[in-house]
Amino acid sequence: MKTLAIIAATVVTFALISYSVAIITEQRKKRVLNLVLIFLTLGVILDIASTTMMIIVSENSPFTLHGIMGYSSLTLMLIDAFLLWKFRMKFGSEKEVTRGIHLYSRLAYIIWVLAYITGSLLVALK
Repeated sequence: MKTLAIIAATVVTFALISYSVAIITEQRKKRVLNLVLIFLTLGVILDIASTTMMIIVSENSPFTLHGIMGYSSLTLMLIDAFLLWKFRMKFGSEKEVTRGIHLYSRLAYIIWVLAYITGSLLVALK
């Protein structure tokens, strides 16, 4: 495996950890705490960085099934970050998030984890 691919795989794993901390905290507390925003934002940054590295190192077209899943799940997490930042700026950290945002965060996270797992399986099965 190329060095950049190994770095990308490591960075995307750190994105998984960051997203997990953020979303699990939001799901349990039902609030947009500083911890949620810090780890969600870090996860998005790491995800963008790893996606960029994977595109650079990949010999395939960036528009494979896994690529489209990855871009879609990154987009969902970007939207989630936007929604949670907007909610926090409007209502602060004491108000519970709306049911819609709460469910959207969970769905976006599940889809992102599925994209992560399929990418890992593709590498493992090569």
